[in-house]
Amino acid sequence: MNTRTKLQLRAALLEKIRHFFKERKVLEVETPLLYPCTIPSSHIESFSSQYYFGNFDSNSDQTKQTLYLQTSPEFAMKRLLAQESGDIYQVCKAFRNGELGKFHNPEFTILEWYRIGFDHHQLMDEMEEFLRFILDVKTAIRYTYAELFLHYLNINPLVCSVQQLKKCAVDNGINVNLDTADQDVWMQLLLTHLIEPHFAKENRPIFIYDFPQAQAALAKIRKDAEKPAVAERFEVYIKGIELANGFHELNDPIEQRQRFITELAQRQELNMSCPPLDENLLQSLASMPACAGVALGIDRLLMLLAKANTIRDVLSFDFR
Repeated sequence: MNTRTKLQLRAALLEKIRHFFKERKVLEVETPLLYPCTIPSSHIESFSSQYYFGNFDSNSDQTKQTLYLQTSPEFAMKRLLAQESGDIYQVCKAFRNGELGKFHNPEFTILEWYRIGFDHHQLMDEMEEFLRFILDVKTAIRYTYAELFLHYLNINPLVCSVQQLKKCAVDNGINVNLDTADQDVWMQLLLTHLIEPHFAKENRPIFIYDFPQAQAALAKIRKDAEKPAVAERFEVYIKGIELANGFHELNDPIEQRQRFITELAQRQELNMSCPPLDENLLQSLASMPACAGVALGIDRLLMLLAKANTIRDVLSFDFR
């Protein structure tokens, strides 16, 4: 695909995205790419930079502030929601350090939107409408996280032990030295190695929802006396490509603070940098309306449209 074709395909996609949200009266917004805080997840590393106050003069006293290129516009968009922005969406660049491969680039384009009054099921419905509009796909298949493991591996990840998960891996030919790994690591390993490969055979969206509580991230947790607690989040795949990640958004600042503190402790154990907590976000969560939000990779969507094999095939300038 030549450069002009790449540019035309991306421009046409962005035009369709804006039409989709205009029809639904969802407002397009912009938020800062440079921000004094970043997500403290132990699975994501941010790019940081220094801003200097004052003149660049060796004889002057200067103060500096660490700023982060955002891994997604989530924090700032939630602050807008708390300021009564209404339903909003954004198309922007996002940045993740150390991520480079077939489906990853350190700088990528993200679509993120938030719908007030929606839960994750309603947002899955809208996501499916979006995918039909953009890709003209067939009706989606939906599995809970537990159903997916039962369907492919005959094991319930919400109630089984680490030993059972490890045995499932070994029985299926996965022999790795993860003696100190927790339950979440083993579930992720089984999902990526034994379940996700099946998705490439399906020519329709596959939604996974109601994740294990340990994988809640920024989602609400639903607790039922009769069943294990689950995180109200979803992911969507098409032809084996993980395309989007959505949440019934947590708006409890106390619980969110504790989750961030737990993540920072994990980062410290891994000798990763520990960014400051976003106190503005935490303060805003108490005023943020009940909503659901989702982030989608535009470049991966372009890969599907172009039938491209790697993300570099749809970028104007790939990372070298």
